Amino acid sequence: MSLDWIYYAISWILLAWHSAWDAVGVPVGEVLGTNWSWILAIIFLVVTVRVILFPVFVKQIKSQRAMQALQPQVKALQEKHKGDRETLQKEMMELYRKEKANPLMGCLPMFLQIPVFLGLFHVLRRLNPDPEKNNKDLYGWTVDQFNSASEATLFTAPIASKFGSTAEELAQLGANSTTVKIMAGILVLVMMGTTYLTSRQMILKTGWAEDPQQRMIQRLMLYGIPLSLLISGAIFPIGVIIYWVTNNLFTLGQQQWVLRKFPPPVTATSKPGTPAQPARAGGLFGRGKAATPAPAAKPAAPKVAGPKPGAKPANPKKGRPAKRQG
Repeated sequence: MSLDWIYYAISWILLAWHSAWDAVGVPVGEVLGTNWSWILAIIFLVVTVRVILFPVFVKQIKSQRAMQALQPQVKALQEKHKGDRETLQKEMMELYRKEKANPLMGCLPMFLQIPVFLGLFHVLRRLNPDPEKNNKDLYGWTVDQFNSASEATLFTAPIASKFGSTAEELAQLGANSTTVKIMAGILVLVMMGTTYLTSRQMILKTGWAEDPQQRMIQRLMLYGIPLSLLISGAIFPIGVIIYWVTNNLFTLGQQQWVLRKFPPPVTATSKPGTPAQPARAGGLFGRGKAATPAPAAKPAAPKVAGPKPGAKPANPKKGRPAKRQG
């Protein structure tokens, strides 16, 4: 299946934002070694995509909340149909359908963003200021727009260059190898850090899954994906890394807002009659030492009943031994 429609869509949004920033007076030339109109065009490509996908993101959070609320019923079904996988799957699908919970919804926003990432990767990889390069007007670009983007830089590092660029590629872009590696290396580290923080934020708010397989997936997202970027980031053009970092920052802000608006459901994990477990406080991802419980209040001293009305006052000295005379 041809992906040209994705390349055309990404190019159209990118060029529209570039023209918009030119219209409001953002300098076309370099300022501090950076062509800000192209950098802002990439940043607002992220904003455009995320605004379009925002309703899907809200549905994702609602679906996750529904899945969390159904965990007690899921566990009951697992106990009831232990050893009968076919019946268990049928019953769980019926439960999800009845409660309008979709287990696949949690991954949908990420999957929808993959074509955008691949489209931008392809479009930026084509950039090359070589005057003899053909097809500069592909995907709706004009030759002037293509040449302008090919020469665009971030602190003198071309946005089409990457950490793993060969000497020949850098020569075609007119780039300095040391500058490109430093700039790309810093951005890759920032990309890894923000990717880690987005996963950490979600786990911190929703908690670690009790199911071992789901917990393994959470650990993979938290540690595996950021570490994989240390290697794969070397093949990403700087412009693509700018997109990724901006997308992560947008995700952090969006998740914070949505998690406040749709807080995780409170589920009772203890049996009736058993004392509640102390809440976790501090530590990594809320997994630190248990919070110190408040000291129990001392029992109040028993009240002494007062004398009944009409009763003679008690003599406190009665029954005490008389003092000896000196």
